[in-house]
Amino acid sequence: MSINEASRAYGAQKSSIREISAYANARKAEIGAENVFDFSLGNPSIPAPDAVRASIERALALPATQLHGYTPANGLPAVREAVAASLCRRFGEKTASAGDLYLTCGAAASLSITFHAIVNPGDEVIVIAPYFPEYRVWIETSGATCVEVMADAKTFQIDVAAVAAAITPRTRAIVINTPNNPVGSVYSRENLDALAAALRDAEKRLGTTITIVSDEPYREITYGAEVPWVPALYDRTIVCYSYSKSLSLPGERIGWVLVPPTNPEHDDLVFAVAGAGRKLGFVCAPALFQRVLADCVDCPTDVEAYAENRRALTDGLARLGYEFIKPEGAFYLWVKALEPDAGAFFERAKALELLPVPSDSFGCPGWVRVGYCVSHETIVNSMPAWEKLAASYR
Repeated sequence: MSINEASRAYGAQKSSIREISAYANARKAEIGAENVFDFSLGNPSIPAPDAVRASIERALALPATQLHGYTPANGLPAVREAVAASLCRRFGEKTASAGDLYLTCGAAASLSITFHAIVNPGDEVIVIAPYFPEYRVWIETSGATCVEVMADAKTFQIDVAAVAAAITPRTRAIVINTPNNPVGSVYSRENLDALAAALRDAEKRLGTTITIVSDEPYREITYGAEVPWVPALYDRTIVCYSYSKSLSLPGERIGWVLVPPTNPEHDDLVFAVAGAGRKLGFVCAPALFQRVLADCVDCPTDVEAYAENRRALTDGLARLGYEFIKPEGAFYLWVKALEPDAGAFFERAKALELLPVPSDSFGCPGWVRVGYCVSHETIVNSMPAWEKLAASYR
């Protein structure tokens, strides 16, 4: 029997987030969901907008061969036009056109396609730690090396000097994720301007090109912070997006890759993205949910539900003496573990049915990620367990 050893290793390694989520589901079946405080998975707790259901019901009236038939590999033209028009309304009239977009099976496919479109074996891609762990998998399977650069230890903004020091002649891209998973930080305009200047300086000095890959599934979930449109700050940008969070559709796997018209390699990149989608088998994103996008692309996100959860969680943990980074976006709280070993801290929490995610898999020691995209009752009812956990360290 022939086995691809790299694939076997990724399968055996598994995702710590999903491992904890699976454990949580097993415990809920054993002792009742109300007794398990599962903060592991970024699974939106608010329902999809009513407009999503209405769109699905309208689509069901279409002839079956049309409803369930193949679309073009890069997506239905009318849907790409609707997405482009929305982007133009929000970020400027020349932000995008239908031909700049490739519809995908969620942000995972968007990112994997993008890496396969822009890197070659031996290239390097910088990520800002802490970072979503799957970035490493998608970067490595594209043939590149994943290079971790720690964010600023106090603010969790991008440490631009550290990024500049990490750039080599092999650096082809840097991934940014704002609002950020796992910290909830939003990179300021000043921070992104400084990054753009550092990248342009490195390109000039080394005679190379460096692309920003802007991963933006949490763009709509903010608490007053500005989320700058990255292509307006740095031409050589590709944007990856998913509606998993904004429309509460994580299981439907629908998103896109945008090659902005300002990108100096635009025409070749559009072909490269299409070719990477073809190479990976990521063609013809789910047709039903392509049609949903055309109807729901401008539906607002119910941020207030997450804001209320954020208030309850931060107020409660602050009263108990926990340190954390107050999130400006997304729906995660980055909490300082009460000992240097985040894994050991997690095991103590686990004994109390508290299930955050230890920070080691995010490329950063000493913290846990607490997802507050859960029911409000889960947060309120978890506080006695958080109190017992803190008391166990006194």
